[in-house]
Amino acid sequence: RDRVNIVHFGGSHIQAGFWPEVLMNGFQAEGNYEGGGLFIFPFKIVKSNTPSFYRSFGYGKFKRCRCAVSREMCDNLGMSGMAAVTNDSLTTFGFKLLETIRPKTFNSVKVYHNFNPSFELGLNHESTLKYTRKDYEKKGYTEFTFETFIDSLNFYTVRKDTLHKDFVLRGFSIENSNPGFYYASMGVNGAASGSFLRCTEFVNELKSIPPDLVIFTLGVNDTHDVNFTKYGFIAKHDSLIAQIKKASPNCAILFVTTTDNYMTRKASNKRPIKAAEAAYELMEKHKGAVYDLYAVMGGYKSIYKWYKAGLAAKDKVHFNGRGYKLFAGWMWEAIDRSYKNNSKVKETK
Repeated sequence: RDRVNIVHFGGSHIQAGFWPEVLMNGFQAEGNYEGGGLFIFPFKIVKSNTPSFYRSFGYGKFKRCRCAVSREMCDNLGMSGMAAVTNDSLTTFGFKLLETIRPKTFNSVKVYHNFNPSFELGLNHESTLKYTRKDYEKKGYTEFTFETFIDSLNFYTVRKDTLHKDFVLRGFSIENSNPGFYYASMGVNGAASGSFLRCTEFVNELKSIPPDLVIFTLGVNDTHDVNFTKYGFIAKHDSLIAQIKKASPNCAILFVTTTDNYMTRKASNKRPIKAAEAAYELMEKHKGAVYDLYAVMGGYKSIYKWYKAGLAAKDKVHFNGRGYKLFAGWMWEAIDRSYKNNSKVKETK
């Protein structure tokens, strides 16, 4: 196959980018691939933290929308669970891929937005960059295809009139036509297992990058809810999987157990134990797989040891870059070992 699509849903653990970067580069390294692609969101223009493998930039006034917080919800959120909303007369925004990620270049990009007739969207390039443009209003994106491979883009919006308020930007699908893995990291700070169910354009957009593999790392924020139950956690995942199956009926699913965490900086949290049990039940129900990160990191109260070792933050919920890269590397090794072992079995039959 020329391309395998992987979509990874999570909260702040993956919005930081360290975890997805390790996994994506691991998949690409299997065949020394430089193609495929990735999904990115311009977090900087909505004043949120950006992964380290690309830069985003912009000019103008933008409001942040995200599915994780009721006061920041807005209509028609898509698969990323985030949006940058503006009513400014003129804005610019863009991104640049950095050397740490594969692919480093692309030759097409899908821009997910709301097709507001009061706004004009265009490429802010007066150079010799040659491209074709196609607008897919029903699918929710505009696609630009380039004659050469590039590593950055800069867009603009111009408000033509005041009849319709707000241009809504929901992210970019960066695609390289060479063989490789496509990795979409859908990380939203504060997201829980039910957050993405609030996104009305979720299925419509996900159809544009139908996943072959979905990775779930949702659960930390669920376990901080005093009303958390294992069966409620399972039910929300069931509903989210049902939505995903509408876009890609045969995709594989990998459940990652919730990391150990503290409710406050002093009170350890026992709810991840129930969340881990839920992951195994979901695995059985949906014929998926589990990576038991809760067990791998040491189980109950282990986050304190990670903190003392200089691998976790003071809140004893999040990790630093070294911590994320460490357990992401272990997870990649487990996936790689499992794949190779199963491949050997097939080869001997």
